[in-house]
Amino acid sequence: MKVTIVGAGAVGASCAEYVAIKDFASEVVLLDIKDGVAEGKAMDLMQTATLNSFDTKITGTTNDYSKTAGSDIAVITSGIPRKPGMTREELIGINAGIVKEVSSNLIKHSPNVTLIVVSNPMDTMTYLVHKTTGLPKNKIIGMGGALDSARFKFRLSEALECPPSDVDGMVIGGHSDTGMVPLTRLATRNSVPVSAFLSEDRLNQVSEDTKVGGATLTKLLGTSAWYAPGAAVSALVQAIACDQKKMFPCSAMLEGEYGLNDICIGVPAILGKDGLEKIVEIELDDAESKKIKESAEGVNKTNALLEL
Repeated sequence: MKVTIVGAGAVGASCAEYVAIKDFASEVVLLDIKDGVAEGKAMDLMQTATLNSFDTKITGTTNDYSKTAGSDIAVITSGIPRKPGMTREELIGINAGIVKEVSSNLIKHSPNVTLIVVSNPMDTMTYLVHKTTGLPKNKIIGMGGALDSARFKFRLSEALECPPSDVDGMVIGGHSDTGMVPLTRLATRNSVPVSAFLSEDRLNQVSEDTKVGGATLTKLLGTSAWYAPGAAVSALVQAIACDQKKMFPCSAMLEGEYGLNDICIGVPAILGKDGLEKIVEIELDDAESKKIKESAEGVNKTNALLEL
């Protein structure tokens, strides 16, 4: 199992670290355009192998895609990160060109690769990859919902004053501050609806805090977060590599599901060796259906800015 991560910045390097520590891949290749950065981070990570008890081989390369040949899974984190006050949508002009070039180079050397898109605005970048690469739809997955759901569960555990492992919940919709749809109605604490413990006002606060989770961290850190995004990507990589059949909300190309067409947006999906193996349609109430349609309108507006 060979995994390539394009972009050796904070998110890419964190993802490589988590993949290596989980020890399910034989090789991880880090690729970056900045001379020496991928090689340096790969070497630094390899020097943790005996300390963290993994045998995954991590190598780095400066823009040499031949080193990525034969990759089973490739993660695209390339592009400029958010700065304080920026929306994910503002990154589209620069990042679209980068993602298009990166995906083309990856497929040239690994025609059967499964691509996981992380670059922002993520839903639109995932749509771009669908429209420009010719890969089957199950081989292109956008990572946003797994991260948003992890942030949602953190906020729920905080409000419930309980261990995070007690909590289950999911965020669907667009990966944006206004597009996320945290499903508070379906969230549970050990199978008990969280509404049994928290007031409607507190749940609304949890939902709002979740939606601005990325912006909150960007304001604190001065740049985008990396630990949770890296961990979220590594969970998707592992689900595919190990054929786990796990369900994560992912940005998938919809063809009628949830009443939406020709759009990539976050919906529950089963991940396994064939990539995105099944989109799961859950029954939404009227308020949730309205929110996901509004979210889709926002994604479509951003998609319209693409030069396809």
